[in-house]
Amino acid sequence: MSLSPENYPENAAIAPFEVDLTNCDREPIHIPGSIQPHGLLLALTEPELTIVQVSRNTDEILGVAATELINQPISRLLDTQQIDFLRNCLIKEDLTLVNPIELTIAVGEARAFDGIIHRSDSLLILELEPVLHQKNYTFFNFYHLVKAALSKVQNASTLDELCQIIVKHVRQINGFDRVMIYRFDENWHGTVIAEEKAAHLSPYLNLRYPASDIPKQARQLYRDNWLRLIPDVDYQPVALLPHHNPVTNQTTDLSHSVLRSVSPLHIEYLHNMGVKASMSISLLKNQKLWGLIACHHESPKYVPYEIRSACEFLGQMTSLELAAKENSENAEHKMQLKAVQSKLVEYMAAEANFVDGLITQEPNLLDLVNATGAAVCINGEYQTLGRTPQHREIEQLINWLSQHIQEDVFHTNSLSQLLPKASEWKDVASGLMALSISQSQNSYLLWFRPEVLQTVDWAGNPHKPVELADDGSLRLSPRKSFDLWKETLQQQSLPWENYEIEAVWNFRSAIVGVVLRKADELAKMNVELQRSNDELDAFAYIASHDLKEPLRGIHHYSSFLIEDYGNRLDDEGIARLRTLIRLTQRMENLIDSLLHFSRLGRVELDIQPTDLNDLVQRVIDVLSARIQETGATICIPRPLPTIMCDRVQVSAIFTNLIANGIKYNDKPEICVEIGYLEPMILYVRDNGIGIRDRHFESIFRIFKRLHGPTQYGGGTGAGLTIAKKVVERHGGKIWVESTYGEGSTFYFTLQEVK
Repeated sequence: MSLSPENYPENAAIAPFEVDLTNCDREPIHIPGSIQPHGLLLALTEPELTIVQVSRNTDEILGVAATELINQPISRLLDTQQIDFLRNCLIKEDLTLVNPIELTIAVGEARAFDGIIHRSDSLLILELEPVLHQKNYTFFNFYHLVKAALSKVQNASTLDELCQIIVKHVRQINGFDRVMIYRFDENWHGTVIAEEKAAHLSPYLNLRYPASDIPKQARQLYRDNWLRLIPDVDYQPVALLPHHNPVTNQTTDLSHSVLRSVSPLHIEYLHNMGVKASMSISLLKNQKLWGLIACHHESPKYVPYEIRSACEFLGQMTSLELAAKENSENAEHKMQLKAVQSKLVEYMAAEANFVDGLITQEPNLLDLVNATGAAVCINGEYQTLGRTPQHREIEQLINWLSQHIQEDVFHTNSLSQLLPKASEWKDVASGLMALSISQSQNSYLLWFRPEVLQTVDWAGNPHKPVELADDGSLRLSPRKSFDLWKETLQQQSLPWENYEIEAVWNFRSAIVGVVLRKADELAKMNVELQRSNDELDAFAYIASHDLKEPLRGIHHYSSFLIEDYGNRLDDEGIARLRTLIRLTQRMENLIDSLLHFSRLGRVELDIQPTDLNDLVQRVIDVLSARIQETGATICIPRPLPTIMCDRVQVSAIFTNLIANGIKYNDKPEICVEIGYLEPMILYVRDNGIGIRDRHFESIFRIFKRLHGPTQYGGGTGAGLTIAKKVVERHGGKIWVESTYGEGSTFYFTLQEVK
């Protein structure tokens, strides 16, 4: 692709995105069209490494106008040795592991740069930050600081202690005036839970910040990038030339750019806080944004890449410790709730009406989540315990849940914000936890908590003020004061703790497994169809046994005829007897498959915790001869989970799917991948012959084969049917996505997932 530099004058303007009341949460901060000026950006095509987009500050940093670099090879800036080094780096699957790349650009006076690379919108993005002439830091300067921090982190006994250790050591490493840990709650409001600061600064510890301070799209970028640096909030943005990505003709996505320009609203926010430089390090828990290590400085402050990396490393280590520390602190509560759950399951099993086991014994439903009221709603019948809304109000609540809430477990500590009528029940039901047993039957367990007036200490008025612009339009303006601002929260209960929510999730599995699953399934089934299916299973079982005996006789007598009378038969007669033997063998295989399939519905499932890594390895061991013979590669991208299932029957799923991925494959390098998606969806993917769309449903029918009996090693065609039966017995489903000639992916779920 060729671009003419004359079409992109140096003074070309970028149309700003106007942030107002309607679009603040949609501000496209990932495509600002500009960068911060403490470095420069080059966008290159691969593999030729031609510069097709460049920041406009190359003249100031390199002494070369941006227009002179458009459509130029990277050799315009780098020598052959450095280009070869760069190409070797590009081979890496994860480019973040090679950053920074030490580069020297000898245009005019030679100058050293830290090069940071990533890919975006079909382009290679190379960002260059000048290396300080006098490095007053070395690896060993901060190695000991990081090592000391890690040692203390691992020995921290509580989450608060862990956070205070981190802010102290991060500040020692980067020298910012203030370092805080900012934790998000379920509504994305943030609270400062740890702080290390210069003595003259006012404390922010325990102050809360509203979710609007960090809107949704900003939180997404924090989740995708471990670190964000703004060395000088008074910087002048440097536009890209050309403004649009020349490959996509769209504004270049700078989501992963370290130089990405900053939202004007955020700059105004930092100005109002008196901050001149900031750095944020993300804290993730279970791959979700948990909080930030926020660093503020009262004057501009550039942080070299090495020091940023040290701080980022501490952030990653802290993220790994978060779950362990929180789980440790809640361990006692979890054990108590597990004991309550065990008792409730025992009571349900003993009572003729399982509901009596939930509300008439001690402990009861209230003890499971520390609620003041509870209700059991099964098929339109209501039983309550403790302080609850009236039955007609509960009925209205159930109707609202069935129409608006799809989650199996729903919770809120401010019900009236979602259901305004609930304000009338605030004294008993400001907080709600709802467990859906059967949405089709409107069967729920409900827990209630009353209103608790709470005083929250905000850092300034959390409600963004509206300003009237000169043209009469309204715009949001960041808060100008961050002094203590108290607010009394009404119509809210105490929040539901994570371990309480987890307890309800676990209880759902228990209650469905012990009592309600069968009832729910029977309510949806046609009784006559169930009877027919049972008779069909019995017929298949009996027929399989009765057919095998005469079939073996035919096989044996055909063999005797060949052995004893082969010299009296011509070639055609012998060929027909051999065909008869082959057909009886195939018939016996079909009967065995039918017998196995019929037994699947008759044998009780042995549900137990099962480590899928161990299970899959055993399957691979069983198939090792076939794997070695074909040279197949079995790939497991990340460790598999532990689930609740029947180990033997689930092994049959993986055995059939992996074996099929190897068997129905015409590629010189056979590859089978085993993994899972979020939420829990397991899959087996191959690069085999693929399946046409019209066969996606029929392949799961017993004895259905898409090829002749002698193609691809033969077989009965029962494997996928057996896999489907096992999945359905676990309450899940199985389906296939495939491209004919390229490969197939079989997905399946198991409802008994732990």
